Amino acid sequence: MRRLVLLILALATLLPSLAQAYDVLILQSRRDPAYEEVLSGFRSGQSLSQRVVVLADYAEVDVVRIVREDRPRVILAVGDAAVTASRPIQNLPVIAVMALGVHTRKNAANLTGISMFVQPERYVSMFKSMNLRRVGVVYNEEKSGWYLQQARNAASDAGIELVVRKVSAARETVAQLATLAGKVDALWMLPDTTAVTRETTEAYFRFGQQNSVPVISFALSYLGLGAAAILEIDRVALGRQAFALAAKRLKIENSENSENSENSENSENMPFRFPTKINRTHNPKIFKNLAVTPD
Repeated sequence: MRRLVLLILALATLLPSLAQAYDVLILQSRRDPAYEEVLSGFRSGQSLSQRVVVLADYAEVDVVRIVREDRPRVILAVGDAAVTASRPIQNLPVIAVMALGVHTRKNAANLTGISMFVQPERYVSMFKSMNLRRVGVVYNEEKSGWYLQQARNAASDAGIELVVRKVSAARETVAQLATLAGKVDALWMLPDTTAVTRETTEAYFRFGQQNSVPVISFALSYLGLGAAAILEIDRVALGRQAFALAAKRLKIENSENSENSENSENSENMPFRFPTKINRTHNPKIFKNLAVTPD
């Protein structure tokens, strides 16, 4: 009996974190209702063991130590701060959601996730249904240049011209918007944190009113400010999509450790996906004033 007790104590000493191992370490940038919506969707899938760490609740979080001691199999990084905090981790898949900054820097091979940009073809389809031919866009090359290139290709295929204006700082936005007067029949707001800020938002809707053109945006909060139509990411569905990615990575991890791994996805090739479910909303009053009929 004494030997059994000693054996149990020895195992507990040698393997202190075995019981702590879990599937997903959720790094949450801060407490935010939008983030909670995403996590509710993530948790609506089949059960994955998880631990949540809200970075804003602590002065400093040592993610490397947490990973070493807890041994999670996947990291879900919610928000830009969480993505930054996860960068020292190279040996685990990191899935990023609700993070705009992932497109502005060179990402590690283990980083994947879901973009905060709606697939450009969705917007182009909306423009076409509204009989728009020239759509103005203000953007910052670093923040959304990659997206605008895809949008240009999609728009060109649909016979729509994107009239673009590039800005390097938010203070340039108002002046660049003014150069679009008389040259476009709609204005498209991107989730570009240089081109669209709290200080410049009003200028977009003022431009729309003064030039009698619809403003198309990406967040429901802009509908009350004068946006004609919105394509907004469904955050609960975004969470479900993130869960599917996590489950896939866990499955791939298992297959890579087996003899039949040749059909598994290469863990070094993990591109970002566009969100799959988008909610479209329009402002009937704006459409009526502009004599535009939504499809």
